[in-house]
Amino acid sequence: MTSLLEIDRLTLTAPNSRAVLVNGCTLSLGRGEIVGIVGESGSGKTMIAKSILGLLPPGVEQTGGKVILNGKDMARLSQRELRSVRGASVGMIFQEPMTSLNPSMTIGRQLQEGLRLHRRYSQDERRARIISILARVGIREPKAALDRYQHQFSGGMRQRMMIASAMLLEPALLIADEPTTALDALIQKDVLELMIELAREKDTAILLVSHDLAMISRYTERTIVMARGEIVEAGRTADVMVRPTHPYTAKLLASTPKRNSTRRVDSQMPIIDIQDLAVDYRTSGGFSWRPVSKRAVENINLSVYPGEVVAIVGESGSGKTTVGRTAVGLLQPSSGKLLFEGAPVKRTGTNYRNYRRNCQMVFQDPYSSLDPRMTIGALVGEPLRMIKAVTAAEKRKRVLAMLSEVGLAPEFADRLPHQLSGGQRQRIAIARALIGRPKFIVADEPVSALDVTVRTQVLDLFNRLQQQYGFSCLFISHDLDVVEAVADRVIVMRSGEIVETGETNAVFHQPQHEYTRRLLQAR
Repeated sequence: MTSLLEIDRLTLTAPNSRAVLVNGCTLSLGRGEIVGIVGESGSGKTMIAKSILGLLPPGVEQTGGKVILNGKDMARLSQRELRSVRGASVGMIFQEPMTSLNPSMTIGRQLQEGLRLHRRYSQDERRARIISILARVGIREPKAALDRYQHQFSGGMRQRMMIASAMLLEPALLIADEPTTALDALIQKDVLELMIELAREKDTAILLVSHDLAMISRYTERTIVMARGEIVEAGRTADVMVRPTHPYTAKLLASTPKRNSTRRVDSQMPIIDIQDLAVDYRTSGGFSWRPVSKRAVENINLSVYPGEVVAIVGESGSGKTTVGRTAVGLLQPSSGKLLFEGAPVKRTGTNYRNYRRNCQMVFQDPYSSLDPRMTIGALVGEPLRMIKAVTAAEKRKRVLAMLSEVGLAPEFADRLPHQLSGGQRQRIAIARALIGRPKFIVADEPVSALDVTVRTQVLDLFNRLQQQYGFSCLFISHDLDVVEAVADRVIVMRSGEIVETGETNAVFHQPQHEYTRRLLQAR
């Protein structure tokens, strides 16, 4: 097999902190080969991927080793030469599409950019190729999507936009950093099989960076396991998954969500009650310049009782996040009612302040929801500003305790969001939502960015805190294993409507709707 990528004893350091992020890592990738890299958050997986394209963040330097792509030492290339490689020869699917897509440009303009720079196509040819790739990655109404902006799509839709952008130029190497984090099980399978199809058609190599061991096991030929910046195990995927030789690999494989005992929930007044909800979005009318109203969800009826965890599952764009954002007051219903502790939610008065303080949200994309100018300590402690009795010293103490509960050391309080890995930022988002001890939480994909061991820890933490403080939760996730482990009831959504609801065991073991059965078969 012809070698496409050779990484020889790569060492990456942060000189200011004297931290070694990647220590002497060596790996190779042949043309058409699919190799997976797994490991915990902060293990160095993404740093290796970014070093291939010279995209290391500020404060991180390559202090040893070489990255050879197509016979060229990437560290010796000029910025102009690097720009000719990025996108054309090497495509990258980033972990957080919200921060990778330009919010000021339409999707069509962003996708055309790479074709204009690296390929000689006419405008009509560019448009046709873009519409074709958007349709292949599952974007409904791809022509209309060209004139829309990234904020008008769900997290899963944005991730598909990133995949389309990377695959559009048919690169020799595709680096996929958690490419299916925000995707439901059905679309995840479709997208990954599309990536494999591209690799076979164009002899494209894929470097798949993920914490999803099932996905790595199913789609890769070789697997590299990383821990604390070093490669601890490497080999054929079947061997690594079935006969691991390193204790850390065995630990990863053993970290699967486990079903907790069912909570006893008294049938009393719901803490959140949504009645006949419908939500419309106002979108651009494209060339007509007239805003268009699009219905995101309708006929939504659900209740969450004190101490109960209710999960919403469904495909990307089904309306899960819209329902969650409406429940915490971030979106206004077009029709229907929202009640908190039996009283209608109105945007004035003391009752509304009490509702907002007691209803918190863990957002799907932690990086875009954390102010990049604030330290972690300030971000986590911000909800405590609503509690006047808390002194500065008590606030600091509670922040450090909360960081410890989500598995982060005290020194993280003085860092900024960009200095954390994706999984660490997700833990910060969880800590920030829980520190004020709210009565109700909407958790929108709260563990989607976490590796398997930390996911297990966070789910255990979630269950422990839920039992300790008794908060209610609307848990939005595409990970059915996680939902089965945490939820008392499950609501299945598709195309803006609820198609099935019931107790978790009943929905998972005796699904009534065909779509629910398809979801369960795809996991």
